[in-house]
Amino acid sequence: MLRCVLQRANNLRHSDPLASITFRGSKKKTKVIKNNPNPVWNEGFEWDLKGIPLDSGAEIHCVIKDHEKMGRNRFLGESRVALRDVLNSPNLAASFTVSLLDTKRNITGATLSLQVSYIPPPGSAPIFQPPPQPEAPQHNNPSVELDTVTMISLDTMGEEDTESMLMLEPTEDQGPDDGRSMVIVGPQGPQGQETPTAQTPKRSPSSYNVQGGRRKRRRGASSQPKPLSNNKQNLQVRVRIIEGRQLPGININPVVKVTVAGQTKRTRIRKGNNPVFDETFFLNFFETPSDLFDEPIFITVCDSRSLRTDAVIGEFKLDVGTVYHEHKHCFLRKWLLLCDPDDLSAGDRGYLKVTLIVLAAGDEPPPDKGECVEDKEDIEGNLLRPAGLSLRGAIFTLRVFRAEDLPQMDDAFMDGMRQILGFDSNRKNLVDPLVEVHFAGKTVCTRILEKNANPQWNQSLTMPIRFPSMCEKMRIRILDWDRASHNDVIGTAHICMSKVSAPGGEINVDDSLGFLPTFGPCFVNLYGSPREFTAFNDPYEALNLGKGEGVAYRGRCLVELSTKLVDKLQQKTEDITSDDLLVVEKFLRKRKFSLFAAFYSATLLQDVDDAIQFEVSIGNYGNKFDYTCLPLASTSQFSRAVFDGCHYYYLPWGNVKPVVVLSSEWEDIRPRIEALNMLLAIIERLESNLQRVQMEVKVGSDMDQLELRVVQLLDQVITDCSEELPSLNEWPCVTPLDRSLRHLRCLHLQQIVQAATALKHGPATDLSTVLEQAEDWAGRLRTMADEPQNSIPDIVIWMMQGDRRVAYHRIPAHTVLFSQQHCGQHCGQLQTVFLKYPQGSGGEAKLPGQLRVKVWFGLAADSKHFNQYAEGKLSVFAETYENQTRLALVGSWGTTGLTYPKFSDVTGRVRLPKESFKPSPGWSWAGDWYISPEKTLLYDVDAGHMTFTEEVFENQMRLPGGQWIGMPEGYTDVNGEKAVPKDEVECPPGWVWEEEEWSEDLNRPVDDQGWEYGLTIPPDRRPKSWVPAEKMYHTNRRRRWMRMRRRDQQRMEALRKQRPDEAEREGWEYASLFGWKFHLKARKTDSFRRRRWRCRMEPLEKTGPAAIFALECSLSSIEDKNDDKSVTTTFGVNRPTISCFFDSGTRYHLRCYLYQARDLVAMDKDSFSDPYAIVSFLHQSQKTVTVRNSLNPTWDQTLIFYEVEIFGDPETTMANPPNIMVELYDQDTYGADEFMGRCLCQPSVSSAPRLAWFPIRRGDRNAGELLAAFELIRREKPTIHHIPGQEGEVMPSTHVLEELFLPGFLFDNLQQWPEDSDLPYAPPQREPNIFMVPQGIKPVLQRTAIEVLAWGVRNLKSFQLASVTSPSLQVECGGTMVQSCVIRSVKKKPNFDVNTLIIDVRLPQEELYMPPIVIKVIDHQPFGRKPVVGQCTIRSLEDFRCCPRDEGEEGEEERDEVIQTPRDDVLIDIDDKELLIPGQEEEFMDWWSKFYASTGQRNKCGTYLEKGFDTLQVYDRQLEKVEGFSGLSDFCQTFRLYRGKTQDEGEDPSVVGEFKGMFKIYPLPDDPSTPLPPRQFRKLPPNGTEECLVRVYIIQANGLQPKDPNGKCDPYVKISLGRKTVNDHDNYIPCTLDPVFGKLYELTCSLPMEKDLRVMLYDYDMLTKDEKIGETVIDLENRFLSKYGACCGLPQTYCVSGVNQWRDQLKPSQLLNRVCERQNFRRPVFQHGRVQFRGRHYTATDLEDGKPSNPHLGPLEERLSLHILRTLGLVPEHLETRPLYSPLQPDIEQGRLMLWVDVFPKSLGLPGPPFNITPRKAKRFFLRCIIWNTSDVILDDVSISGERMSDIYVKGWLHGHEHNKQKTDVHYRSLGGDGNFNFRFLFPFHYLPAEQLCTIDKKEHFWSMDKAETKLPPKLTLQIWDNDKFSFDDYLGSLEMDLNHMLRRPSPQRSAPWTC
Repeated sequence: MLRCVLQRANNLRHSDPLASITFRGSKKKTKVIKNNPNPVWNEGFEWDLKGIPLDSGAEIHCVIKDHEKMGRNRFLGESRVALRDVLNSPNLAASFTVSLLDTKRNITGATLSLQVSYIPPPGSAPIFQPPPQPEAPQHNNPSVELDTVTMISLDTMGEEDTESMLMLEPTEDQGPDDGRSMVIVGPQGPQGQETPTAQTPKRSPSSYNVQGGRRKRRRGASSQPKPLSNNKQNLQVRVRIIEGRQLPGININPVVKVTVAGQTKRTRIRKGNNPVFDETFFLNFFETPSDLFDEPIFITVCDSRSLRTDAVIGEFKLDVGTVYHEHKHCFLRKWLLLCDPDDLSAGDRGYLKVTLIVLAAGDEPPPDKGECVEDKEDIEGNLLRPAGLSLRGAIFTLRVFRAEDLPQMDDAFMDGMRQILGFDSNRKNLVDPLVEVHFAGKTVCTRILEKNANPQWNQSLTMPIRFPSMCEKMRIRILDWDRASHNDVIGTAHICMSKVSAPGGEINVDDSLGFLPTFGPCFVNLYGSPREFTAFNDPYEALNLGKGEGVAYRGRCLVELSTKLVDKLQQKTEDITSDDLLVVEKFLRKRKFSLFAAFYSATLLQDVDDAIQFEVSIGNYGNKFDYTCLPLASTSQFSRAVFDGCHYYYLPWGNVKPVVVLSSEWEDIRPRIEALNMLLAIIERLESNLQRVQMEVKVGSDMDQLELRVVQLLDQVITDCSEELPSLNEWPCVTPLDRSLRHLRCLHLQQIVQAATALKHGPATDLSTVLEQAEDWAGRLRTMADEPQNSIPDIVIWMMQGDRRVAYHRIPAHTVLFSQQHCGQHCGQLQTVFLKYPQGSGGEAKLPGQLRVKVWFGLAADSKHFNQYAEGKLSVFAETYENQTRLALVGSWGTTGLTYPKFSDVTGRVRLPKESFKPSPGWSWAGDWYISPEKTLLYDVDAGHMTFTEEVFENQMRLPGGQWIGMPEGYTDVNGEKAVPKDEVECPPGWVWEEEEWSEDLNRPVDDQGWEYGLTIPPDRRPKSWVPAEKMYHTNRRRRWMRMRRRDQQRMEALRKQRPDEAEREGWEYASLFGWKFHLKARKTDSFRRRRWRCRMEPLEKTGPAAIFALECSLSSIEDKNDDKSVTTTFGVNRPTISCFFDSGTRYHLRCYLYQARDLVAMDKDSFSDPYAIVSFLHQSQKTVTVRNSLNPTWDQTLIFYEVEIFGDPETTMANPPNIMVELYDQDTYGADEFMGRCLCQPSVSSAPRLAWFPIRRGDRNAGELLAAFELIRREKPTIHHIPGQEGEVMPSTHVLEELFLPGFLFDNLQQWPEDSDLPYAPPQREPNIFMVPQGIKPVLQRTAIEVLAWGVRNLKSFQLASVTSPSLQVECGGTMVQSCVIRSVKKKPNFDVNTLIIDVRLPQEELYMPPIVIKVIDHQPFGRKPVVGQCTIRSLEDFRCCPRDEGEEGEEERDEVIQTPRDDVLIDIDDKELLIPGQEEEFMDWWSKFYASTGQRNKCGTYLEKGFDTLQVYDRQLEKVEGFSGLSDFCQTFRLYRGKTQDEGEDPSVVGEFKGMFKIYPLPDDPSTPLPPRQFRKLPPNGTEECLVRVYIIQANGLQPKDPNGKCDPYVKISLGRKTVNDHDNYIPCTLDPVFGKLYELTCSLPMEKDLRVMLYDYDMLTKDEKIGETVIDLENRFLSKYGACCGLPQTYCVSGVNQWRDQLKPSQLLNRVCERQNFRRPVFQHGRVQFRGRHYTATDLEDGKPSNPHLGPLEERLSLHILRTLGLVPEHLETRPLYSPLQPDIEQGRLMLWVDVFPKSLGLPGPPFNITPRKAKRFFLRCIIWNTSDVILDDVSISGERMSDIYVKGWLHGHEHNKQKTDVHYRSLGGDGNFNFRFLFPFHYLPAEQLCTIDKKEHFWSMDKAETKLPPKLTLQIWDNDKFSFDDYLGSLEMDLNHMLRRPSPQRSAPWTC
């Protein structure tokens, strides 16, 4: 039961709020609260889960609305609350306060508070998730996975051209982020082997180069970040609109509109045909990647002045996924070619320059460098399409011919009425289909065909597009038209453009490689929810929309796609001509196919409450609930699952394996499938060879062996790729796409052969080159191995309980298709498949089951070849049931009074005498009829259990108010069915009672005597519900009696030896009434019994097992075939029972060596888990011991499976043994054990296997690793089985007993080791029946020292509401633990007094087996409590390994030379300095000149560089991530401490503090007498507190996320350090996303208590609360302790004055001495004009760098000291760029901040003066412009005398100052175009001389509060006009002058001003 209490809501708009909560489709509503924005409901709701446990993905949907008396309620907000936290809570309850979202998923500001609790159904197991599939086949439904999106437009040229044009600039492309260049989002295999890498090959085969540019990008694929999981997550689309060019129209005001998935953003309105926008939009989504990546990005340019009908100037669209799958997930500064969306033939509509970026959590946005506007730019060369190829108009013609097998979609009520009234029934045609085609935002539909499950539209849909298109998927969807409601989706399929088209090769080379999109005619298969119609809501409706993997076949549609490049485009729909229909007829020819599936085992079953059967179907064929096909032998027989004695259930088939066979008819597309299978086989061999070579490299094999492997790989590639693809010449159904793909594949295969041959026979090649080439070949082959026209549906295996579908698995038909040339990979081979729940994400709590199944699929004509794959003896059974009854329960058994036929089918309805059966053609009877009870259905519920609780309910009744009396049915089971009284319940054979007497169950809602009460309401016979409290009106009561029994091993042994009694040999099964559950043992209440007779048929010798395909359901006498009803009925009950018998099986012995695990997830609140492992192998499972309180348990245990019987070819089993499943659970004292993860392992058939790490997965996340090995030993003696029916005997049941009880018996009662000679000795025992890992397999240990530098703890959060005051440290590794001293007071001094610890422990020699280091922080509380308040696991110890060494020689040498330092003063006094050279500072130099010179902006730095001044090092990342500085954690690292349970997703919120420390690990001598090496941690800095002055220089930010509606924000800086906060609220910078701050903030702090410097940016809002944009945190302590001198960066020169004045506390010589003391170097020796350091002499010549002399330089010795310091790799003077993150989107960057920090310890004195980084202020200038005269002006008017003339005047203004336009006077009646004015314009403006830009401060709108600053180049515009009195003045011409690029003419007099 799920309970929810809706408490309250806050901050709603003024309304009458009403809340509703929906869970599993059931909605509950609260009452309405009038006029209250903060309503309090406190209402509780309950949902009955009906026995279905809550899964981890469950959620409730809360909606708040404003109640309206009239009309619809108004929407206020909604939220979806995931119930994962409820399941993770120990008491299964949680409180939530969630934010309400509006319809666009934006936060409304309102919140909702609620409490949720969960009562699990009785007996539910822990929640866990299924493993990754051993293979992830690509299904025909392309939307199942996130397809790799390829754009045709990017691929029609050579690789090198493509990269240079479409990716980033070369300098960026080779950056350190290149590892992200091949982010692949696609169907993932277990280790990514099934990942399709790139798209259609990007290079023409003729120009392919072995050393091509593709390899560099592919190398990143090996280190690629993990693919996106397809869960809902934060995703961000960034669109920067930079500028437009050549927009058509006159006097237009363009605005750009960006729309993505329902969110729309608009730019400001600009003017002109070449507008500059430079606006960035951030669109945030919380969606699954598969949904968002299919959404198009619409970029539309509109004219704001026009009417809405013709406002669109041009549009461009492309998919979100197209951008994400680009290099670095972006298109940077690309030009878009706009077109008219309504008239694609209208030609180009201008250009728009944009940057597009799509980011997921953890992605780093690329820097968008470059000026906004570039005048002379090659637009054509930077278009987002191939160079030299314009976008052309094209039409997609999609011909929709027909559909087949559509499921019922409408209710059958009216159809039932027609049937009652005698009209014809049309039940199977209850569907009204139409086809909807969607591409690039356009949708076209066919007509509706009512009541037609096999419609024929025969329509041609024409869709105009611009080609090449940037959109990838064409969606084809079949809908069911509904007159009253919305149309229902029947199924969805996608055609990916990259798979049905190909780019060309090199430009101007006609290699016929490329082809336009083409497809078919071919059937497209639709998958979705199960076909069975229900009048209720379909819970799997999302599958029909193409979201997730479809679980059932929903029909197929015959379509054909063609593309034509045309000039005139129009969208139309027309009928297909009859001639074209005749051409398609050949594609409809079908051939008969046969499918065989044998089930070898069904294991790992859970929650089994009914008999199980399996259904195999392909298309509609085999679907037992579908009435459109004849019933086939597509289902196995029902079997009851049996407990394996440990954890799981399995189906006890023994040596009789169920077989299903079915026939179907499909098109013969073998040439396509054979080519596909051939390519897949090549890939498999290449990847296995490549893996083998990489393994040889990893283990360090000798070069000869390695070279042999590489030659074998190349030979195999050459042999495979030289084989010719299947020919298409004789195939009548070939399509244009078939021919194009074959040509493309042939060219690529030839090219690979040439490259492999060149590598083999060419000059010596580096091994890495060969491996990269092989990886490249595998990727290209994987791309080719995709068949878009695979029209044969997938094979679906369903597991069914009763008539309920539970779990499924889809097998692509091509993988099991038989062909004489190229078979499918699994054709006729035994494969292991894991079942999945419908719509399962892979993260479910429970695994439905594991199947080992053999599938063969082929043409009926090829069925004779099936014999070579058949194993065992295939048998078909005729079966009938003999029925008997007895009257009055006391008579004798007989047929008297029997209401059923004497011999009938299993349902008892159809008469089936033995004589009616006749063998099918090709079959003969094998023996007589014999009795064969179906024991798998008759197993008791205690089968496989070692203990079992017997239960029975005692019932009493009364009249209301009367006395309780006994009932006729005094004792019943839980369902109320009659049962034996408790005193008559007998203990079954082989069991003994564990409890002496029966006892009442008081652990339920009952009264003190165990009774529960109910009321019977007629016509029911018993109460529907029970309550524990008695009321007067209650008429019934009952109580549960329990008694436990356990299995007695000695009695079981005797039972196994005795022969079955006579009653059992008769084979009867009994029931109280027919239809009730049958049982084996007769009871007094039984009135009906039956037994099954069987007769076995075998195939004739000449046909062999292939005769099984000729059955065709013809087992029994077929009645009149003209009567459809009788045929169907007879077929329905006589689907043949087919089995595969094995007369012998192979015995195996399995040993599982489980040594340890690491990095497990914390499942308990104390931050640890109590893990144990369950190992499952086929139908047996065992568990290890439990290790308490550990995330890195060492079990050191061997689990032994003494005897496992495996049927089938033993050689095949040894070559490919069944997988072993290891599952980890956390043992809980209360409640069910919690699932921690699972891994799949492959057993080794060789003796003494090596331990290996196996990844543990929990859903789609890593959950640790397991160190284990598994050894499978084949026994010598096989098991012999009896084949029934040969002697007519009942099958002996001894093997059943052995199978059920042998594992548990041997495991629990091991007296002595079996004396079989073929088994190795048993491992040593740690305690009885607990075996250890033997010595040959256990890792070899070595004595090792672990030195621990325990520096201190930081930021400890409170524990149980109490602050942590006195912590100590526990460090544990390899079972040895050491403890530190206790910190007395964390607040006063968080460092440990004793900082060094050492652990002497024996650790594995091999790094592979190294256990982790576990750190625990323990708080010492009053009264002796010592809880663990935080823990951390350090997994990789290799980084801490070191070689113990003595002190360096330099440190030990005697220093006989006198050390001279130039001076001893610390503070530099520079107040009285004067300029050395008069007039030196004529040109203004400031810090910003230095900044611009360092960033390469020379136009802004003046002559700074020419003067030889210093530059900065500008880092594009945090200083901690700069290479060479060891993350500034060289002295001590920061380890996060965790507490509590691990959350499911997102950043772990349970980080509760930090531990500062370091480790050194080195080997110790085994001999105790050998002296130990010296300690590593010796000269440590003082660990007390240090007062410091901190200077924070904030320079600028860029790329901030907008927070205001205008797409901008008003950022300001807020800094916190310890308890001090600086809020620069008043100095916010308005309306910008790239603010320049230029601020210095000084703070003081006390290290290490106040170590975290937090720099935050906020958005200023006048009316509402300021929003946080983002923040960054800097660890000052790490910088203070680092040996790299990160407190203050070293400048390039030592200056005592000027712009670059020395600002450190110590002079360079003193700094050098400190470095020598810390790093154990000899001190430098200062002599006259030279310095000796580490054996080298430094003089003034070392300082010569070719720069001009700097007048501000200091003394030579100090400059030499600084030169030496800069050679030691210390931190230089720098700027760092730090990303900003927001708690709302914790993993997505919100912008970047450029800053640097100086830290000065006060103990060293005062620092130098700070830099002045105040931004430059523009100065006020005046522009004087004199208009002397004009000449040759156009004469626009006519005088009275008829002469041409003009009234000329001149108008002028500065750019950005349009409001200050000035005019001359008018020169009237100019007849020659000359005008004389002598007029002066005077324009005031603000100008930055250093940057040569004008600054303009103006409000964006008149209502804006602040002025926004804009910088523009100084440009003067002059226009000549003709003055008119009575009409508008006429424009004659204009001139634009750039004032920065005008010649200057000096005046003869020096004092005169400069003029232009």
